[in-house]
Amino acid sequence: MSTKSLRVLVLLSSNRPGALGPAVGEWLVDALAPRAAELGVELVPLALGDLGLPFLDEEAHPSEGAYRHEHTRRWSAIADAADGFIVVTPEYNHGMPATLKNALDYLYREWAWKPVGFVSYGNSSAGTRAVQHAKQIVATLRMVPLGATVAIRLGDSVEDGRVRPTPALASAAHGVLDELTRVAHALRPLREAGRPEALPGPPTGSYTRRLTPEDAPEVTVLQRCCWVDEALANDTLDIPALHESPQQVRDWIATWNTTGLWRDGRLLGMVRARRTGTDWHIGRLCVAPDLRGQGLGRWLLRTAESAADPACSRAVLFTGTRSTGNIALYESEGYRPAPHDEPEGTVRLAKPLRP
Repeated sequence: MSTKSLRVLVLLSSNRPGALGPAVGEWLVDALAPRAAELGVELVPLALGDLGLPFLDEEAHPSEGAYRHEHTRRWSAIADAADGFIVVTPEYNHGMPATLKNALDYLYREWAWKPVGFVSYGNSSAGTRAVQHAKQIVATLRMVPLGATVAIRLGDSVEDGRVRPTPALASAAHGVLDELTRVAHALRPLREAGRPEALPGPPTGSYTRRLTPEDAPEVTVLQRCCWVDEALANDTLDIPALHESPQQVRDWIATWNTTGLWRDGRLLGMVRARRTGTDWHIGRLCVAPDLRGQGLGRWLLRTAESAADPACSRAVLFTGTRSTGNIALYESEGYRPAPHDEPEGTVRLAKPLRP
C-alpha cells in the first residue's frame, strides 16, 4: 500500500436552516480523528452551503474543465485536492438533497477514481434511500462508492440536537474510514495517470510525472536496487544513492527537476536534472533491474535533455569509470568525456544541447 498521506473531504450536504448535518459532521470527525491519525488521513469538513454555488451556471460541459466562474474554479480546486470523500446526507423525499446533486454536477474530472463513503441520517429509513440515490450518480462520475456505511436513525441516536456517541456508531464510522483508506490507496495510480500533467510513458499503461518529496520512500527503494551493480562494477560502496535516508531524498527532490516513470503505482525509473551555470546537470538516471534492456533508460535520458533550461549550452552527467554499460549508453547518445575535478573513479561526460 502507498505510504502517501490521504486528504478526505467530509461533505455536509444539507444547507437547510436548523439542519442536523453540522451536528452529525461534528460527531463523525470527533469519532474518526484518532483513527485518521493512525492511518495518515487528513479529515477536512466542508459544508456545501459555504461554497456559495448557485444552480449549475457554467455554459461548457464539466468534462471540458472550461470553468468561467470563480465559484466553480474554487470548488474544482478543493475537490481536485481530495483523495476521497465522506458524504453526510439526510434524505429528502426518498432522495439526496439538491445541494449535493448540484455540487456533483458542477465537476467531472475531479471526481474520477476517488472513493466515496456515506453517513446518512433520517427517521424510518435512517437516510439509506438518499444513499442509494447518490450511488447511482457518483458511479456515473467514475467515483467508487463504498460498501461500508453509517445509517443514523434520529429517534435512536440523537438527543438535544446532538448525536449520542455509541460504540456501535463509532465502529461503523471506523469501518467507513478503513475501507475508504484502502480503496483510495489502491486507486491512486488511476488518479495520477488521469491528471493533466501526467504524460504517457513508453510501456503500455505507464505514465510520467514530476516527483515530489512525498515520493521519497519509493525513490529510496529504487535507488538502492539500482546502484548495487554500480557498486560492484566500481568496487566501492561510496555511492550516495546507496546510503541516503528517505529524509535526504526528500531534501534533494525539492531542489531538482525529477521525472518519474510509473505504472500501476510502481516507480519503474527516474532521472533528475537542474541548471548549474550554463550546464544542464543530469543524474540519478535509473531503471528497475527487471525492466532493463527495453530502452527506458535512453527514453528517460532524452526526456531530461528535452527539459533543459534554454540558457544551458550543454548537458553534463557523471558515472563510475568502470560502469561500461552506462558509458556505452551515454556515448551512443552523443556524450563525450570531459575534464572534471571529481574524485578518482568518476568520469564526466558532456554533449552540446541543440535548440
